[in-house]
Amino acid sequence: MPSTRAAAVPRPRTRRPAPVVPLGSLTQTAASEVVGCPSCEAPRVTRLAMTLTDGTAAVFTSCGRCDHRGWEADGVGLRIEDVLARTRRPA
Repeated sequence: MPSTRAAAVPRPRTRRPAPVVPLGSLTQTAASEVVGCPSCEAPRVTRLAMTLTDGTAAVFTSCGRCDHRGWEADGVGLRIEDVLARTRRPA
């Protein structure tokens, strides 16, 4: 006689919700985050926060006026060679 019990369906694992991070804009930032270009002091720059492959929290800044581009981590400027080294995947 076939079993009348239904097969147990595994329950999905409950995840903790990700912390809410306010979304930004490439052209508009919060007043407390206004940072000008470190080269020409233009008030409007593009700043992108990211985590590099090695886990370093970094910020890329690009200025449309003077074409300055730079990286920083913990408020310290990074050379492009340092950024590239930190983004390589382990062999």
